[in-house]
Amino acid sequence: MSMLWIMRHGQAAPGHPDAARELTAEGRAEAARMADWLAGSLSEPQRRSLRLVASPYRRARQTAAIVAERLGVAGETLEFITPDDPVEPVIDWLQQAADETPVLLVSHMPLVGALTGRLVEGDRRSSLPMPTAAIAALEAEVWAAGCAELRAFRHPADFD
Repeated sequence: MSMLWIMRHGQAAPGHPDAARELTAEGRAEAARMADWLAGSLSEPQRRSLRLVASPYRRARQTAAIVAERLGVAGETLEFITPDDPVEPVIDWLQQAADETPVLLVSHMPLVGALTGRLVEGDRRSSLPMPTAAIAALEAEVWAAGCAELRAFRHPADFD
């Protein structure tokens, strides 16, 4: 079984262009709270082998940087995980990248909700509502529609 954590970026300020929007102070605090939760949830082998990937949009990269610092891992950018990208290429990527390596994917709504829904429910119409900085922890033997199990779902309000 392999693990995937799907995280929505922290709260972002309004602005234009969308790709340049930055985290607010609250968004940075949300990301830090969730990074602390994640650090306590990962086993040492999971932490050592974790692959952290983020959308190229600024707010996702900022969120990933906070998580990376807390977990002591490096991050990388995936160009095809922006808000309105389709889930199919992400699932194709997961089938290769997350086969034996745990992955933390930091992106945006509606992609994160649709990806979680597709992997767990299998239905193209399924979507998990995800507040800012929420994390869905999934486990699967194969990353395909309807093949994952939702193991945990946490968001910053859980820790207030």
